[in-house]
Amino acid sequence: MSDEPQQGWTPRDATVPTRSAPAAEAAPAVHGTPGEERPSAAHGTPAAQGASAVRGRPAEERPSAAYGAPGEERASAAYGTHAQERPSAAYGARVARGASAVRGKTTARGGGKGRRRRTGWRRVIPTWRITLGTLLAGALLLIGGFLAGYLLVDIPPANAAAVAQTNVYLYKDGTPIARDGEINRENVPLSHVPLGVQHAVLAAEDRDFYSKPAIDPPAMLRGAWNTVTGKGKQSGSTITQQYVKNYYLGQEQTVTRKVKEFFIAVKLGREVSKSEILQGYLNTSYFGRNAYGIQAAAQAYYGKDVTDLDIAEGAYLASLLKAPSAYDVAAHPDNRPAAQSRWHYVLDGMVKERWLSPAARAVMDFPAPRRARAADGLSGQRGYIVQAVTEYLTAKGIIDEDTLATGGHRITTTLEPDKQDAFTDAVDEHVTSRLDTARKADRNVRVGGVSIHPATGRVLAMYGGVDYTKQFVNNATRRDYQVGSAFKPFVFTAAVEHGSTTQGGRPITPNTVYDGTSERPVQGWTGAPYAPANDDDVSYGRVTVSRATDESVNAVYAQMAVDVGPARVRQTAVDLGLPAKTPDLTAAPSIALGTATASVLDMAQAYATLANHGRHGAYTLVDKITKDGTEIDVPAPRMRRVVSREAADTTTAVLRSVVDGGTGTAAGAAGRPAAGKTGTAEEDRAAWFAGYTPDLVTVVAVMGQNPDTGAQTSLYGALGNSRINGGGVPADIWARYTAAALKGSPARDFELEVVEDIEEGRHPFDEEDGEEWEDWEDSEESEDLRDPEGRRDPRDPYEPREPEGPGRTGGPSQGGSWGRGGPAGPGPSASAPAPGVPATGGPSAGPTGPGPGGTVGGPPTGGALTPGPTPSGHTTVPSGTPGPVSPTGALPNGGPQ
Repeated sequence: MSDEPQQGWTPRDATVPTRSAPAAEAAPAVHGTPGEERPSAAHGTPAAQGASAVRGRPAEERPSAAYGAPGEERASAAYGTHAQERPSAAYGARVARGASAVRGKTTARGGGKGRRRRTGWRRVIPTWRITLGTLLAGALLLIGGFLAGYLLVDIPPANAAAVAQTNVYLYKDGTPIARDGEINRENVPLSHVPLGVQHAVLAAEDRDFYSKPAIDPPAMLRGAWNTVTGKGKQSGSTITQQYVKNYYLGQEQTVTRKVKEFFIAVKLGREVSKSEILQGYLNTSYFGRNAYGIQAAAQAYYGKDVTDLDIAEGAYLASLLKAPSAYDVAAHPDNRPAAQSRWHYVLDGMVKERWLSPAARAVMDFPAPRRARAADGLSGQRGYIVQAVTEYLTAKGIIDEDTLATGGHRITTTLEPDKQDAFTDAVDEHVTSRLDTARKADRNVRVGGVSIHPATGRVLAMYGGVDYTKQFVNNATRRDYQVGSAFKPFVFTAAVEHGSTTQGGRPITPNTVYDGTSERPVQGWTGAPYAPANDDDVSYGRVTVSRATDESVNAVYAQMAVDVGPARVRQTAVDLGLPAKTPDLTAAPSIALGTATASVLDMAQAYATLANHGRHGAYTLVDKITKDGTEIDVPAPRMRRVVSREAADTTTAVLRSVVDGGTGTAAGAAGRPAAGKTGTAEEDRAAWFAGYTPDLVTVVAVMGQNPDTGAQTSLYGALGNSRINGGGVPADIWARYTAAALKGSPARDFELEVVEDIEEGRHPFDEEDGEEWEDWEDSEESEDLRDPEGRRDPRDPYEPREPEGPGRTGGPSQGGSWGRGGPAGPGPSASAPAPGVPATGGPSAGPTGPGPGGTVGGPPTGGALTPGPTPSGHTTVPSGTPGPVSPTGALPNGGPQ
């Protein structure tokens, strides 16, 4: 071998010590082959042509450079490895074999094994580095998204449907009357829901509600998987999430809603207690039968309040939450097996959670719900009651209209269901069942009625019309029909209360005599002439107030109103209970005939004051109001005396005669001691009967109204009668209702304190020389009050006579009240200077009788009525001359009776 350096070496190479073989013996060859001894066959190229050729290139012709290295400087180093320093092993081949490998791992890069290229199916599997990076990026993205969502999604206000509630109206005993809203919901506090019912709901919907967070991701994923795989639609939502959907969002199935639901639930779980969430859930969930909330559901399925539910019933209602229509066994009897299975599931869950003992569970029977009923709505009497209660609450300032409109009020009225039914039955018997479509007048018939307890002012029953959905106007509260002669008792009450006297100075009592001639002009009225006609133009001549009340004589009461003073009459009516704003309550003579258009309810309130011995308390329709479990203050009615007991009781005594033998005898069919008054509006457009027993005051009105135009019409020919007056159909309804309403209670008589020993039906001037009074109505004097000489009796204030001759004595003396007078005696007289000039009256000669409070002296012995002292210390009032006749213009002759 030659000592010359081998080709491919450099001076630097010569100084580098070799590891095993001398340079002369082993020339660095690509793949480890010596330059001269062996052909350095890179891909088969002979060594003579070029040592250490890369991919067959001769060493001398081409530089055998690994990745561009010159051939003379470096010997075909794969990946830059020096030929002499390190054997360049391609794919692990030994240097002696001369496999000069390209792509081998170079010693210059630190040595080690080479990286293999991934081929085939392995190329689609990500490496662990890619997998880890992806997971970290996804985690960061989820955390960022959660934080963004938590910060961006706020808890919104409740949706309108979630807060919408009905106002629930109840009878006094708690029986439902009506609901006035479209959403049948009544919120209740959680404390009103029995614990067993709460546990039943948790067992059905979310048994870990109190121990787990507001959201349950595994349950959500499980529910989604079951839905996708066809195992049934399942939400996987917790009670908190369901509450969020019901209260804050809606029922739409969208991704946006689900995302919002998720974040709101998380926030709500952090900010609101579990009890508050459960309460909200129970009040917003839908149970079927248009019942939203557990309270409405309890009423819809079992007809009771939620507080009265037992565990078995609560478990059935809890079962409905999953699918109300699928488990309503009353509406769909074929669903009973599924409903029972769901019910057992709920109870078994309660046992598992130790909310129910196995023993109690074992004895429970499936509580079948009652049949579904049509929505109460406002049909029949319900709408009238709701309307009246609403007007009462707003007028009294208890609840304003806007607040009431928000709903959620539970209003317990004073109405009693048995009396309400009795009123409806009475109207059906005497009116509704007798209506005939062949009679044109029958389509105009309307009825209104109210019943009040006199001692408390509580409205016990109200009849507003045939059906609120057919006729919206409440006949019990409307103020557009004249009350007619039902107003007359207020005139008499005012007369007694104020100690009023006739134009001739006589006190007005039941026995005071008036002229009952039809169309007789009133006296003492300074306004325009007024001469009302009596009913059917009947003239009664001289009649007592009692009989004039029995027969409802207009001429008498028009004069009495003037005697008392129309302003006093008006004020007394207001004190008794008529609103001061009552239309046509005008201080004029016609006020006595009932030109005012008070409502049935107004009249019942006023008559209740008479029945309560002159003590008045505003009527009340409401016992109690609550909203969301909180009670709203309802002021209790306060009774106060507005007229004396004697004035009220004397009026009652007169009104008893109306029922016993006057125009109101039909009311006697009630079988109770009763007092009352009939009334007929002008042109028979309305007929009234207002009456009472010691326990119950009831007013009934039958009205005529065209259903098409709303115009008032007469009742001529209605119900097959030529006329309808207060003593007919209204009194019949009153008697039928009163008998039913008081059935089972003992009959009580009136306890009256009338003015000074008044005896009904007797005339105070009939007793002379200590003889007993004669019955005034049966006496001949009732036909013709004339003295033996044929002259008009000077005691008649409406027929004054001119004085005849001198020396007449003073007129009759007047005591404080009517008593039993003593016998007449000669009294001193004062002479008049000339005929026709009244003499000065002297004291009455007769001693006073034993009547308390001042009594009546004997009759005069002569002379015109002139002022003179009386034994009681009073003075008489001269009759004077008749005043001008003047009507008010409010009512023509022949007006209300």
